[in-house]
Amino acid sequence: MTHEPIHIVGGGLAGSEAAWQIAEAGIPVILHEMRGTRGTDAHKTDALAELVCSNSFRSDDAQTNAVGVLHAEMRLAGSLVMRCADANQVPAGGALAVDRDGFADAVTAALAAHPRVSIRREAIDELPPAEWGPSIIATGPLTATSLAEAIRAETGAESLAFFDAIAPIVHFDSIDMDKAWFQSRYDKIGPGGTGKDYVNCPMDRDQYAAFIAALTDGEKTEFREWEGTPYFDGCLPIEVMAERGPETLRHGPMKPMGLTNAHNPTVKAYAVVQLRQDNALGTLYNMVGFQTKLKYAEQVRIFRTIPGLENAEFARLGGLHRNTYLDSPTLLDRTLALRSRPSLRFAGQITGCEGYVESASVGLMVGRFAAREALGLEISPPPATTAMGALLGHITGGHITTEEESGKRSFQPMNVNFGLFPPVEVPREEGKRLRGKEKTIAKKKALANRALRDFAEWLGDQAGGRKIAAE
Repeated sequence: MTHEPIHIVGGGLAGSEAAWQIAEAGIPVILHEMRGTRGTDAHKTDALAELVCSNSFRSDDAQTNAVGVLHAEMRLAGSLVMRCADANQVPAGGALAVDRDGFADAVTAALAAHPRVSIRREAIDELPPAEWGPSIIATGPLTATSLAEAIRAETGAESLAFFDAIAPIVHFDSIDMDKAWFQSRYDKIGPGGTGKDYVNCPMDRDQYAAFIAALTDGEKTEFREWEGTPYFDGCLPIEVMAERGPETLRHGPMKPMGLTNAHNPTVKAYAVVQLRQDNALGTLYNMVGFQTKLKYAEQVRIFRTIPGLENAEFARLGGLHRNTYLDSPTLLDRTLALRSRPSLRFAGQITGCEGYVESASVGLMVGRFAAREALGLEISPPPATTAMGALLGHITGGHITTEEESGKRSFQPMNVNFGLFPPVEVPREEGKRLRGKEKTIAKKKALANRALRDFAEWLGDQAGGRKIAAE
């Protein structure tokens, strides 16, 4: 039986994952990607699934971390993104970080070699025409202005936007390792790691105070046309965090907890700047949490005041770009189809999820939804108890709890987190009452175990339905 192809606009993580899931289900895909004919402010190559903000997929702990659970669910579902991430990982403590180029090249090669995937290098400036049939828009936070206007015209609603910033990358051989040292926080060993996966640069109280003052006073890039656009709290520029209070960074990306200066173990650092390996060769390290809108010259001047980075050479300086996303709870249904045009679905960050893994997971879901629809099968979203189901619930309206609240709370992007999961009964040993950290860990494990159990069951149900249809 032959099927008409499903068109996907956008070859980022979400579009690439959606294309893979559809093709693996037996449906042909035409993937439209503009890079190769037109660039963006953030991308540097024309590879599919290029990573621009960080090389980290964050925690790979599927026992006590929600994003680790999401990793595990995606692996169970045959995710191309996770397969390529696992094959191109670099040491990062308890996180899953990848070699950027190796990862993107692997995704591009896999899709280019798939017999049911056709990649077209072209810009799509309008909504997919009706004659295309079922289509997916996965253009991400950097959706071209013309296409964004077309979406706005179709929906009759204003898309929302926020600032997003990318962090600088430093050449490793320019770091002074007589002042810096290797260590993961609390010596935690993650996938492919050793417990010494971050470069740490210490500051004393006076150095920290001078650094905060420099960040606050430093000359920033201005974006007057974006005034009034809110930042996303999960990716705040470093100087915006500094402006929220002098101690903010010490309790955020510069926290010293769990770190001991190898050069001076008896003296506790007041603050620590961490750098994480950015490529497989170990020649590049990115400054963790140092997204910035400082002007380039200011970045070099200020960041070279960090002990160990006095002579730092930057492979890439930080930058700022605009992210655009839909008011998804109003515009999209539970299968992420546009209510005003059900043949058109959206995937990835344009739906209002945040993060590489979340974007890819939404692409995975949308790809499966579109494939099942093409096969004439009932579409059943993953249960709300799973990481994917919880994220889908947030995107499609889970953040609004009452009619009164709906007029007061605007939809905002969200990383996956256990706060999106339905409550769970925490098992405990006979006669033992859990308290504090022990109780928190037990709760997270219970949520994770339930999520993976329910997701595996959901996958089994999906496979059964496809098999019956084929017979």
